Parts: sequence; structure tokens; C-alpha cells
Amino acid sequence: MNPVAGLAVVCVLCMPIVHAQTMKPAKPAGAIPKTPYYFDPSVLNLIDLIPPPPPVNSAANKAELTELHRIEKARTPSQVSAARSDEAEEDLFAFSTVLGAGFNPAALPVTAELGTHVKNEQSVAGGALKAIFHRPRPYQTDKSLHPVCDVTMTPNSYPSGHALTGYLEGFTLAEIVPEKRAEILARADEYPRNRLVCGVHYLSDIEESRRVAYAVFGYMMATPKFQQDLAAARAETRAKLGLAAAAAGSQ
Repeated sequence: MNPVAGLAVVCVLCMPIVHAQTMKPAKPAGAIPKTPYYFDPSVLNLIDLIPPPPPVNSAANKAELTELHRIEKARTPSQVSAARSDEAEEDLFAFSTVLGAGFNPAALPVTAELGTHVKNEQSVAGGALKAIFHRPRPYQTDKSLHPVCDVTMTPNSYPSGHALTGYLEGFTLAEIVPEKRAEILARADEYPRNRLVCGVHYLSDIEESRRVAYAVFGYMMATPKFQQDLAAARAETRAKLGLAAAAAGSQ
């Protein structure tokens, strides 16, 4: 078993650019929650895995806001463009920067379907935790910040859904193309950091998303359903990208 999946299983067992933002409305009170596909929230109690976020008036929260101001002051137009691009592409194919133009949903329908299910697990896990913690977004707390990506009225900063998506997708792709593991996991770190460039998340939102991703992915790796879908996506992706079948899979 590779280090990412191994650590994940352990987690399971031990349990100034100003842009006109688009305001996302709060979801209606009666919104139907996502249905889990690979993992069982009643078995994997995620609330025990992460601490509550720092209180709004705490020194830790103020330090995180200070860091966001530093990032805002230093961000470049190209960084803003990359952050907006990552915000718009919440699927496996955000990793085409590592795997190339041939890694796209039209060429890889089986892999795209796996990615949809992985993203669904993020929505289940992250959505439940956001509803528990109700952490205000940085720009809701500090009105002097200038976010450059979509904003919301809902206090749902913790943990970051984009970050959780990126890590789950990165861990999944590392199983499909293990010889690119280092590059894939580096991209999985870059993807959520762009949420800081956007100015819509705190660093702790992202750090705790990684912790949740390890646990959820470890659970997924232990399920036959995920292993079956992963094997199908691995075969498709490696064939389309011209990668040797013998190199596939975890060691």
C-alpha cells in the first residue's frame, strides 16, 4: 500500500486586484443532502478528526487574516487567473496540467464518472462539517479584504470544499498513475492554495481539509466498490495516455 493510502487508513482506524465578485446565495433550508457513494458517514465520524476553527476574535484567526492580506498584496494577475481557473474546474481534469491535454473527460468517460463520484464524497463530507462549524468566510469577518473569486453570504468556510476535492482527486489519481505521484500530489497542494489567492478561505480551512481527505480516502480504498471503479478508470486512463499497464496500481 502506498504512503498516502497507508496514512489515510491509519487516520480512519485511529479516529490589490479588485474584482466584481459573484455572490452565491445560501442554499434553501430544505435542500436535499447529497447521498454518499463510497463511504458511510455513520461509520466514519469526521467530526472527531478535526478541531473547531479558531474563534473570530482569537489571535490565531487574526494571524490568518494578516496572512491573507499579505497574499492579496502580493498576488499577480497570472496568479489570479490560475486561481479563478481552479475555482471553475472542480474535477479530476484540473490535473491535466500534470497529465497533459489527453487527460480530458471526452476521452476518458469512465474516469470522468469516477471523478464525479469522488467529488460527491467531498460534498457529503465537507457539506456536513461546514454545517456544523459555520465559520464565517475571511471577507465576511474582515471587510477590507478584496476576494477575486465567487463569494457567498453563507458562513461555510471550514473546511474548504475545493481543498477537500483537490486532495481526494489527487489521491485517486496517484493510484491511477503512480509514476507521476510526486507531481500529482504537488498539484493537489497547489489547487487549494489558490483558494488563499482567491481570498475566500483561511489556511486552517485548507489544512483541515487535507486531514479529512486522508480519512475519507482511506475509507474509500477499503471498499470493493471504489476499488472496482478505480481499476476501470486506471485501465482506461493508462491505455488512452499510452502508459504501460504493468506500472499501474499500488505497490
